[in-house]
Amino acid sequence: MNFLDQPMPQRREAKIRYLDADFQVVREGDYVRCAATGDPISLTNLRYWDVDRQVPFKTAEAAFLQRFRATQSAS
Repeated sequence: MNFLDQPMPQRREAKIRYLDADFQVVREGDYVRCAATGDPISLTNLRYWDVDRQVPFKTAEAAFLQRFRATQSAS
C-alpha cells in the first residue's frame, strides 16, 4: 500500500484559552479558525490573538483590521 492511498486523518478544531504571551489548549485539535477571515490556522502557525476577546487571527494585518473596525464602530 502506498502512503498516498491511506485515508487522511480527520482534522479537528481545537479549543484554546488565549493568554498574554502564550495559549493553553483546552480541547485537543489541529487548528483554530481566524476570527476575521474564518480560515483555519494550524496550532503550529498560531501567532496572533486577542486576549480580551479570546479570538485568534491568521495574520497581524487581520488582527489590526479587526481591532480598527471595532474602535471605529465604537465611536
